[in-house]
Amino acid sequence: MPDDYHVPYAGTAEDGRKFFLSEELFDGDAGYVGLYLWKADGTFDEVRVEQVRRTAGVPPGQPASAGAEALVGSRLAELGKYVLEPIEVQPFTTTVDGTTFGWVVDQFEGAYSIHIEPGDFIAYYAPWDGLGYDT
Repeated sequence: MPDDYHVPYAGTAEDGRKFFLSEELFDGDAGYVGLYLWKADGTFDEVRVEQVRRTAGVPPGQPASAGAEALVGSRLAELGKYVLEPIEVQPFTTTVDGTTFGWVVDQFEGAYSIHIEPGDFIAYYAPWDGLGYDT
């Protein structure tokens, strides 16, 4: 579900694919702008990733805007006319240049979650409505 906190861009692209776009992805000192795309039925399609400079002074393990507004704008333009709305999609992982990207299923003390990689900065939990997540 899109919001003004960590998920400003999630919805349906003009071609019917579901998308999630973030500039807060990170792995160590590397930052990324990542566009995750699923087919209209919610099955994984592709990831478009661009490495960007990680914001200076951000503590390890904490997400932060990469300040890559032009790249985010370019990725949004690739979607055509899009609608920001909740999406229902399948988890997936893929590796790009040695870094894992995806929506990763995890279990802790019997409770399942899905966290977004790289950076593990968003974790969704049941009831899977996208309204509540941990950062």
